[in-house]
Amino acid sequence: MLDFLLNLSAMGEGLGGIWNAIVHDFSNLTEPAALAAFGQVLMIDIMLAGDNAIVVGALAAGLPADQRKRVIMIGIIAALVLRIIFALLVTQLMQVVGLILAGGILLLWVAWRMFRDLRHLGESAGSEEIIGDEHSGLRPAKSFAGAAWAVALADVSMSLDNVLAVAGAAREHPGILIIGLLLSVALMGLAANFIAKYIDRYRWIAWFGLIVILWVAGRMIYDGIVEPDIGILDFFWPGSVEAH
Repeated sequence: MLDFLLNLSAMGEGLGGIWNAIVHDFSNLTEPAALAAFGQVLMIDIMLAGDNAIVVGALAAGLPADQRKRVIMIGIIAALVLRIIFALLVTQLMQVVGLILAGGILLLWVAWRMFRDLRHLGESAGSEEIIGDEHSGLRPAKSFAGAAWAVALADVSMSLDNVLAVAGAAREHPGILIIGLLLSVALMGLAANFIAKYIDRYRWIAWFGLIVILWVAGRMIYDGIVEPDIGILDFFWPGSVEAH
């Protein structure tokens, strides 16, 4: 899959090659492997867009209303831009040794925070603008600068993890991968707060999403250890893992 994406332009296929990949994967969507990959990508995008909005709202909760709205807007725009940047760099990111492993571990942390939210193990003031951030357990920042900085750091980690998780779930299906990355950008830019509201209202969606995220995190951690060329095992002990 990585070679396919890297060589699209070199092969002179450009947008036509990307479109062919999308048509190929979605015309075979009834196949179990393709359907499972698309389902995982869709759930990852939905859950992480909503979770990103919840984190931004919780971090801004301690500010006056005018500053809170500015921080939330900054957070959503930054997450949108970062998702676009990381999506454009996904093939390079996927080849960085250890990054898939790190992304899987970070996704486990995201899953833990979602679990804590679902069990209401942490409470915070929450922002009026974001529904569902009252259970995040995140401590709101005390100043506008502090909130903006905390939101920026959260956006970097969550946007990177969103892109890596989508890539990890759809590695053998480049057409689904491309649509998944576009969808992650669209959901973050247009519907993050809407998603957060429905996740808070219909908890079964969140539980199902949590299971999917745990599954993908486990795969990313496994691949990040044993996958040839990008796994840490092959990096420290070349030739110890057979290529597949």
